[in-house]
Amino acid sequence: MSTGASFARLAEAPAFAISFWRCGLAALVFLPFARGKLLTELNALNGREQMLLVLSGICLSVHFAAWITSLEHTTVAASVLLVNTSPIWVALLSRFIGEGVLSRKMRWGMLASFCGSAIVAWGDFGGASQALLGDGLALLGAMAGSVYLVIGRRLRPQLSLPCYVTLCYGVAAFCLLVLSMATETQLTGFDSKTWWWLLACALVPQVLGHTSANWALRWATAPMVAISLLGEPLGSILLAVLFLNELPPAQALAGTPLILLGILMAARSEKR
Repeated sequence: MSTGASFARLAEAPAFAISFWRCGLAALVFLPFARGKLLTELNALNGREQMLLVLSGICLSVHFAAWITSLEHTTVAASVLLVNTSPIWVALLSRFIGEGVLSRKMRWGMLASFCGSAIVAWGDFGGASQALLGDGLALLGAMAGSVYLVIGRRLRPQLSLPCYVTLCYGVAAFCLLVLSMATETQLTGFDSKTWWWLLACALVPQVLGHTSANWALRWATAPMVAISLLGEPLGSILLAVLFLNELPPAQALAGTPLILLGILMAARSEKR
């Protein structure tokens, strides 16, 4: 999943187009494996579960639209650090829907993570409105991705992996298509290099990365799956340095330990 930010930067296409092709091509990859049982498994869900499935795809589309757009306004480091605060949002959401009261470790973990996020964004205040906009979009992507994970934890035990990701990625692609058409975003006519990067976005961080997370949701809790994704910011920053020659800003490096410490504290509160 760490490759997603660099691939999106290297693809010379609008953010909504990158998001659409990433989800749409990934859905097409899994469609042949799901085709034989797709309708059977979908019909086995009740109406509420089918609505949750649609909501999951909508949240995934918001996650990608917001996050990939954030890469146009702020650094890879700030974007991936903020979008990966999702474990805190997942933990908060899990308790908000009735799974218990926040423990003291969880509350301290949330506070540490929020402070770290504020440090990351601090350098974007005052004359850097575009960067601050990117930070806000990354946080929106984190929140939408958190809802996506929580719903996936609810539905994955009832749906096979090919069927779930085909439906979820397909709904996300449809929403992104509508959004692109509404904003008159270019979806075709790119050069061959950009098409290769779009294909890479679909096959590596989506087919391999996001699908691995969805596979894990059948057995692991949503907070633990969110926590398992914490290697992404470090990998993304490293890849940005190597391939984009983009050094992380000082405030991103300063805020990183607090964000990771906060999420570690949250993880320990979930250990039981």
